[in-house]
Amino acid sequence: MNYVFNPAPLVSVPIVGTQDRFPVHRVYCVARNYEEHAREMGFPSNEPPFFFLKPTDALLVVDAGTQGTLPYPSLTHNLHHEVELVVAIGKGGKNIAASEAHQHIYGYAVGLDMTRRDLQNEMKKQGRPWCIAKAFDLGAPIGPITAADLADDLSNAEIFLQVNGQPRQRSRVANMIWNAAHVIEHLSRAWELQAGDLIYTGTPEGVGPVVAGDTLQAGVTGLTPITVTIT
Repeated sequence: MNYVFNPAPLVSVPIVGTQDRFPVHRVYCVARNYEEHAREMGFPSNEPPFFFLKPTDALLVVDAGTQGTLPYPSLTHNLHHEVELVVAIGKGGKNIAASEAHQHIYGYAVGLDMTRRDLQNEMKKQGRPWCIAKAFDLGAPIGPITAADLADDLSNAEIFLQVNGQPRQRSRVANMIWNAAHVIEHLSRAWELQAGDLIYTGTPEGVGPVVAGDTLQAGVTGLTPITVTIT
């Protein structure tokens, strides 16, 4: 097959303990999935889950033992951090029951959903989509994936983020409004999930701004943490 130009390389994420890599299909994100975060953003905490997407080339893949670099994005003066547990899908499907969701999970990783908050707020005021706030280049850092059968029980794992060594976000995965299984159930009703999909499952309270020169350290207990510096 001939292309009019060379296609972009496939985006992939390293897998802990192996030379294999996880090829990425789509990147789904769950909005306002921690009660206290919903409250700090001024929204109720009893709404059904809803989703947005980021392009695969928004991923900033941070290998174990390395430090990612995120250039401060254009158009914003209020870039926010959001630490998240990421679920990697290894088996596709649609209308997946929560009780069967574990059969579709390949593994887990630590991610950051970086947000141009001022642009998001402006789009909300105008009733417009806020892709510009979420889907920018390198706005989705992610660390190596730990296979589900090698991961600890993450249902009550601590999730945390520090900026320049100072704590900003700290909660537990158990504080999700919709756990990973129910997220998969809801998401697979709207889209047919595919092997290679990533699901950013939402962020706890404590989101806030970062500036050039800041170093972010994000983690979920039992998974490989990530470090990202804003330049």
